Amino acid sequence: MRETLEHDLNAVLQGALTMLATVERMLPMAAAALNEPGSRKLDDVRALDREVDAQEIRLEAECLRLIALHQPVARDLRLIALVLKSLTDIERMGDYTVHVAEDGEELSHAPALKRYVNLTLMIERLQEMAVALREAISQRSVEGAMVAHGMDEQVDDLYEQVQRELVTYMLEDPRNISKSLILMRVGRSLERIGDHMENVAERVQYWVTGQR
Repeated sequence: MRETLEHDLNAVLQGALTMLATVERMLPMAAAALNEPGSRKLDDVRALDREVDAQEIRLEAECLRLIALHQPVARDLRLIALVLKSLTDIERMGDYTVHVAEDGEELSHAPALKRYVNLTLMIERLQEMAVALREAISQRSVEGAMVAHGMDEQVDDLYEQVQRELVTYMLEDPRNISKSLILMRVGRSLERIGDHMENVAERVQYWVTGQR
């Protein structure tokens, strides 16, 4: 019975990591939609997001089955809680990545306002954050999770720079307002992805140590 539970727990954990890895794959596609007019990456991003949504439904059902069948306690129950609570965060990461790709597609129909340097850097930091978070969870590492958690500060700093730059563009020329508002929305979507990763990172300590 214990071996079966451990196998099933590992399966749901790996499923959550696969979801996170899928979002990680979506991020450079969203960057291409933003930076490469005509890249046609939006459909690819949407297809992967549908995979994330399907994974969320399957894993949620599996977690509930484990609770009903095995009545887990202590660390086993904390693992299920980690997965269940993180599923929503990861699903929302996918949604926000789709929003970035959609806004990139909209922006591609006209000349770029500027080179999207800081937005691209935000996406790169988020990819690094996702890698660090997956590794921390795989290794049951609280320290690794805190490293991933701290990386969100870089994302937030870049977001603030983006906002300041775009306000300046709008003040200089009202014709820039429409594009600037879309780019602000892109920055907000990326900032929210970082926040959701941060949420997942915060749960690792409780899972591993039992302390909040």
